[in-house]
Amino acid sequence: MNLDFLGDNKRSHYCGNLDASLVGRQVSLCGWVHRRRDLGKLIFVQLRDVSGIVQVVFDSGAFDDFAKVEALRAEYVLWVKGVVQKKGDSGQEVEVLASDILLLNNAPELPVQVNEGTMADEDIRLKYRYLDLRRPALQNIIKTRSKIISGIRRFLDGEGFFEIETPILMKSTPEGARDYLVPSRLQNGKFFALPQSPQIYKQLLMISGFDKYYQIAKCFRDEDLRADRQPEFTQLDMEMSFVTQEDIFAINQRLFQYLFKEILGVDLSEFPRLTYNQAMEDYGSDKPDLRFGMKLKNLSEVLQDTEFKVFASALADGGSVRCVVAPGCGSFSRKQIDEFVAVAKHLGGKGLAHTKVEGGKLEGGVAKFLSDAEQKAIIKTSGAKDGDLIFYASDSNSVVYKVLDGVRRALGKQLGLCDDEQFAFAWITDFPLFEYDQENGRWVACHHMFTNPKEEHLKYFENEADYGKIQGMLYDLVCNGMEISSGSIRCHRADIQKKIFDLLGFEQEELDEKFGFFLEALKYGTPPHGGIAPGIDRLVMIMTKAASIRDVIAFPKTLKAVDLMSQSPSQVDISQLEELGIEIKKNK
Repeated sequence: MNLDFLGDNKRSHYCGNLDASLVGRQVSLCGWVHRRRDLGKLIFVQLRDVSGIVQVVFDSGAFDDFAKVEALRAEYVLWVKGVVQKKGDSGQEVEVLASDILLLNNAPELPVQVNEGTMADEDIRLKYRYLDLRRPALQNIIKTRSKIISGIRRFLDGEGFFEIETPILMKSTPEGARDYLVPSRLQNGKFFALPQSPQIYKQLLMISGFDKYYQIAKCFRDEDLRADRQPEFTQLDMEMSFVTQEDIFAINQRLFQYLFKEILGVDLSEFPRLTYNQAMEDYGSDKPDLRFGMKLKNLSEVLQDTEFKVFASALADGGSVRCVVAPGCGSFSRKQIDEFVAVAKHLGGKGLAHTKVEGGKLEGGVAKFLSDAEQKAIIKTSGAKDGDLIFYASDSNSVVYKVLDGVRRALGKQLGLCDDEQFAFAWITDFPLFEYDQENGRWVACHHMFTNPKEEHLKYFENEADYGKIQGMLYDLVCNGMEISSGSIRCHRADIQKKIFDLLGFEQEELDEKFGFFLEALKYGTPPHGGIAPGIDRLVMIMTKAASIRDVIAFPKTLKAVDLMSQSPSQVDISQLEELGIEIKKNK
């Protein structure tokens, strides 16, 4: 074992950078034993470093201390000297014929294998994340992430943006999700909050006159997790003064076109646009997957007089009956259909009706409950053809949209319509600014409360019956069924911002406490401004085809927001809590 590391034995090349131009050259390499193949007098070692893998050949006839090589095991750390040679008759592929070796460190048998072919359970891999990160697939994702962030900085620096950091310890404000709170020792009984986004600060930067701001921002939300969500995440935060929605669309489209061309060699076309209402009507989602068609069809009108109780009941309650056509799936078995019924129930539906089309008529499922006229109208409205399968959902609009969106996505995957090599971007616009919270009996902001309403919708503030008609200057950028960015033109006038706060039910005392400093700032010549915040984690997921957001973050949390490697969150010493004036009580 070498305690003086390499001494004068410096690395001359990286493993993955050797090519035919170096044949005959002596090189020095450092890395880990990825695999080892022992043929007796010949031992082949795949040596791995951050750049890739190269095969190193140890020939007992030309190697003085062959016992050193025989003792090598997986993940031992080596320095190797040798000569680059062609690998058999492979043309450009090369290997290294070793002449010297230095063992820098050994390793016991690993609890998780770096070999991609023998993957351990995810919880084990997360516990030993530092070993899991040695896998070439994960390393390639993290390296691509680095390239994406470098590309973002190059592009925005060239566009005249200033990169400005904003505080991590800030004031707790109501922005939708729960805040992560940080107790203050010096101000006993008071708390900082970790930012859900730098929303207020970036608007203050526009008031400060910086014109174009960006930041690779860490954000924190204490909310339930899923495959594309973590408690701490990274976003590209952008804000610009004196801009329109069109300006923001243009610069973001150019940014994404630049990144995809620079990193993937992919040319992105113009991003299409859908209004929120269009997206919901056609796809049941404000983040539709546009890689395939299969639009939803509204059957409410043609079934308004139906005697089928399931459909009639939903319509009588103000809901709707809608369907999605699965092309060529009329031969699906009962078991296959039940898989989609399970999807519907998981998403809150009571069930999922179905029929198939044969000879211009509906057969099977609920066909027997529908009149001939209704069947013909359904076929015409849905555009279904012989051999197709039709899935129906009937309930409130929100439930119907959610169910059929899920069924459509599941069909897209099963039918092979979700091409990972295709990137279907689209802008979603004209979102409602407010929605009514039935549970709490009040109006809430759909996105956030600092958005400018459309000018022509200001009149709707006068009557509560019209609040639902108010649309904000809001926009999302979606790709392959995932929300990539969300943004808006901000409310730069204090009087309009006050109208929004009033509608949301804020009392003056609460406003002064939570937003007094911000409302004060709005008075002092605030420029028109707007911005957007692309999610870097989700962008990396799409560009690397990662299955989970945990694969694109070096040290992620589980779905229960736990770091299995460091065992955090953890209990702290009682003296630390006493110093902060905090007492722990068990949840009821």
